[in-house]
Amino acid sequence: MALMPSINPRIVEALYAEALVLADEVRHHFDQARRHAGPADTADEDLARVALSCEALRTTTRVMHCLAWLLNHRAYFSGQLTELQLRRHGRLFTNMAESEPGNMAMLPPEVRQLVSDSERLYQRIQRLETAWRGETPGGATAIERLRQRLAASVGG
Repeated sequence: MALMPSINPRIVEALYAEALVLADEVRHHFDQARRHAGPADTADEDLARVALSCEALRTTTRVMHCLAWLLNHRAYFSGQLTELQLRRHGRLFTNMAESEPGNMAMLPPEVRQLVSDSERLYQRIQRLETAWRGETPGGATAIERLRQRLAASVGG
């Protein structure tokens, strides 16, 4: 089974460049927000620092998963991975935690924008992953489809 036409090297390279820029901006802005937060004097300031740390971890993880997926596809297109290797080991992590609205409300506007940008990038790559694997959102898994075919073949 060859790669579907929805993914090609140009798309992967463009998304990779976008993800690299986003990763750098995320690092920079979260570092700046931490520096400006200073020591926590009140419970509200303490909660804001925790919210910042939580969303920094979620956002960084989200962007790193995107980069890993894109690097695997770049390796495939350059001949460093076979399609079998890519299908086995190049899956996007699908249980990514979304940002918490309460935490987002405590973040500076430019940081909230970067968190949203990372979520949109992740969703775009997730759609590519779904299309590439020939899956339908909410559809049966490969094992479920196999069970259905087996049941149909034995009349069960």
